[in-house]
Amino acid sequence: MRGGLNIALVCLSLAAISAPQVGAGETGTGAAPSDGQDRFNTVCASCHNEMGVGVPGLAPPLDRPEFWQALGDDAPRYISGVITKGLNAPITVRGERYAGLVMVPLAGNTDEDLAHIATWVLGTLGKTEGTVTPELVAEIRDSNLTIQDLRDMRPDVE
Repeated sequence: MRGGLNIALVCLSLAAISAPQVGAGETGTGAAPSDGQDRFNTVCASCHNEMGVGVPGLAPPLDRPEFWQALGDDAPRYISGVITKGLNAPITVRGERYAGLVMVPLAGNTDEDLAHIATWVLGTLGKTEGTVTPELVAEIRDSNLTIQDLRDMRPDVE
């Protein structure tokens, strides 16, 4: 487990370094909001890898249409909760066990950027029609939704 903890610390450090620190109303690009894949590669790929293929034992793959589709109408709320509240839960995905290291909330990113990332994940990796708006991200961030609620939303499909 010590090796897994070291990998997690490296991943979290990379995520912190790569996540832009922006003020309210800024996109971190100084221009128009970036598209979801570019933001995903900047903010999320240090743990989940480009195209969301995951890192065995550390960060689960996100390119799992069966998972996102099984969430159904809850998919936008679920992903908004994970990116704003974080998540930790031991899970098994495609036969690989993930020990439940904490998926940290993605602080330092605008609601607009997080909505772009989440919509890209749902559409491209999840093959769903789900979309996430900046308003939904803000609503979930300010809600009483708990990590346990997110765990309870997870479908049995892995």
